[in-house]
Amino acid sequence: MPWRRFANISACWNWLEAERERLVLWIPVALGIGITAWFVLPDQSRWTAFLLVGVAAGLTGAALSGRARAAQLLMIAGLAMAAGCALIWWKAERVAAPVIARPAVVIVTGRVKRVEFLPARQMVRVTVVPAASNGLPPTVRLNLAEADVPKQLAQGARIRVRARILPPPPPSVPGAYDFSRAAWFSGLGATGKGFAPVELLEPGKNGGAGLRERLSAHIQLQVKGSPGGIASALATGDRGAIGDEDAEAMQRSGLAHLLSVSGLHVTAVTAAAMLAVLRLLALSPTLALRWSLPVIAAGAGALSAVGYTLLTGAEVPTIRSCAAALLVLLALSLGREAITLRLVGSGAVLVLLIWPESLAGPSFQLSFAAVTAIVALHESPQLRAHFTRREEGGLPRLARSMASLLLTGIVVELTLMPIALFHFHETGVYGALANIVAIPLTTFVIMPLEALALLLDLVGLGWPVWWMTELALKLLLRLAHAAASAPGAVASLPTMPAGAYAMIISGGLWGALWQTRARLVGLVPAAGGLVWALTTPAPDLLLTGDGRHLVLRLSNGSMALLRDRAGDYTRSMLGENSGAGDELALLTEAPEARCSADLCLVDVRHGARGWRIAATRSGYLVPWREMMAVCAASDIVVSERRLPPGCNPRWLKLDRDTLRQTGGVAVEFASRGIRTVRDGGVHPWKSPPVIDPPRVGQ
Repeated sequence: MPWRRFANISACWNWLEAERERLVLWIPVALGIGITAWFVLPDQSRWTAFLLVGVAAGLTGAALSGRARAAQLLMIAGLAMAAGCALIWWKAERVAAPVIARPAVVIVTGRVKRVEFLPARQMVRVTVVPAASNGLPPTVRLNLAEADVPKQLAQGARIRVRARILPPPPPSVPGAYDFSRAAWFSGLGATGKGFAPVELLEPGKNGGAGLRERLSAHIQLQVKGSPGGIASALATGDRGAIGDEDAEAMQRSGLAHLLSVSGLHVTAVTAAAMLAVLRLLALSPTLALRWSLPVIAAGAGALSAVGYTLLTGAEVPTIRSCAAALLVLLALSLGREAITLRLVGSGAVLVLLIWPESLAGPSFQLSFAAVTAIVALHESPQLRAHFTRREEGGLPRLARSMASLLLTGIVVELTLMPIALFHFHETGVYGALANIVAIPLTTFVIMPLEALALLLDLVGLGWPVWWMTELALKLLLRLAHAAASAPGAVASLPTMPAGAYAMIISGGLWGALWQTRARLVGLVPAAGGLVWALTTPAPDLLLTGDGRHLVLRLSNGSMALLRDRAGDYTRSMLGENSGAGDELALLTEAPEARCSADLCLVDVRHGARGWRIAATRSGYLVPWREMMAVCAASDIVVSERRLPPGCNPRWLKLDRDTLRQTGGVAVEFASRGIRTVRDGGVHPWKSPPVIDPPRVGQ
């Protein structure tokens, strides 16, 4: 009936009017949709079409009259989405730089742009801007052995070193980390390894290490090993001294966020500076009466936040947290409510305008999702009524605080879990419980002790405090290892479709940003995306883009590795993306495999169908007649070499020529599904401009 339709439309308008204070929160979401569309859509014609649709929607909203709220919403959403797509497109073109065309051994002569010390790996990573006469990309990153690095190597130095460099690699298999995309937006054109000797042609500006490097070295001298690495990470953002096992334990326990200088650390430093200045100035009755001490303390906090950001290397997460802290301090100075979703949205808009490419990375998604979940939870009237401070004894107050912390931790873990599963394919299950101890331990014990120790070191009296700091850091690591090694500590999901992930994220945003009961509608797409993700089968075969490394699901469900001597990185990457974790078997030991030094034949059964896979294991040629017979009898043939034209398997031929076009491949037998690294468009890092490197001696 027409009147019912009118009533429904009127209800919609009334709902938008009731949510009018929340409509502004969707501006960063619309901006992010535009940026996401550029990453997802495959080519320029689709990007242009999206831009035109967004602009058309914005102009339509501007032209509409009558229902002003809906018209404004349409106008702002359309223009914001168009702006997001245009912004990331412009940024990708602006940072365009040539990439090395092929692996090569070259002489790199240039100025050092950045130095990263990685003592846990006995390595130093330097980013070099080569001289124009080198015929190399504008920026090259090299790993140097710690023993080969000159003592005066620092930012601004000029060096000459012989190195083997290669193009920034794409993902090894579908779903793995895309270093080539990150390198494109960083202007990085080649990576590699430098060989001794490293000639220092000109020292850095200060003739040695900078303040950040000297402070990290001092901390690691006071506290050895991974505890010292964590201490330097908290003070300077330098995580190079943390051992691989300890770093993995922090990741699996859900405590890895403590190692990345972000909101928690900036907030602690800012609050400590404000409290110290406020207490000191309050000692003077004259100052307390004549000046607004909270405003002065807020200014001191702002200076501390900026200084700490610069000291820790001014990475994107730290800058993002610093900007949020400055907005909070500004709100406090103006007498406004400090921490709101509007503040979070303002920070997101600021970051996306400056670094639109950060939206595609896990750092942006994890940090803003966590903050949004916390603020939305504590803006809930029901939660405020239950956990607000009141006149009560110490034990009930402590219990109320612990319950609030536990609930917040659980909500944050549930919020971050799908993001971690999508990007890393695994997440810690006990993170909420571990963080109940780890966050207070880090914020109220470790960081204050470390600051006090550094202060006392000025007069040579810091060693007792460093001893206490080391004990606290060891306790943190024990907590991480206990949480990471507990039964069922890690949840894994090797494959999450992008569509399922989008449904989960959109449902979460819908529930967090609205305030009326309509927010419950967000449960529908979130639940649908979760079911989709959990029911998506894991790949049965994963093959790296060079054709050398393969994991195959055996008939018993376990994953087996083709080459016995695959490196740790390859094993870890294939284990994560196949869902096997650390439990990769060896194909040579599987009962359904027949392997020689050069070739493996494997017969596996999945469901009612059997499959035969043939894979070469060495660089030596298999005799032609034997190879042709193997091809004819196999469903899939895999090789790092180019197979002859007469090799015609029943289904897939994945040799060097094919893999050059597809990159890494994931295969699902039951559905005959095939995913490749090069699926998804012609973005600039997939076909970058190249520069041919000169050969050594030319």
